[in-house]
Amino acid sequence: MWGVNGSVVWRAALVQGLAVAVSALALGAALPRSFFEDFGWAAGPGVWAACALLTAAVLKLPALPVLAGAALAGIPSLVTVLLGAHWAGVPLAVGIFAAWCGWLAGSRGPVAVA
Repeated sequence: MWGVNGSVVWRAALVQGLAVAVSALALGAALPRSFFEDFGWAAGPGVWAACALLTAAVLKLPALPVLAGAALAGIPSLVTVLLGAHWAGVPLAVGIFAAWCGWLAGSRGPVAVA
């Protein structure tokens, strides 16, 4: 077992955090509030998954395990949504997701740099 790749943790947090922020700003500017009240339950996880796939592509990680980690990382965020503090869970979810990505990269063993 190789452990966690700390470099991937930080890069995954940066890519996922920026992707979620940019997506939220773009969707918030483009769509009415009523859309999020009616369809936020689907739009939020969909955007989170799309951002996770982007992170997987940028960091050259396998897509399906990254999506599994994104789903697991989203569970604590769901608790904050149910408590009425939606955005409070995002930093926690990004941190958990980034740690998952670092673990995935670490479990693949050392990577040769050309």
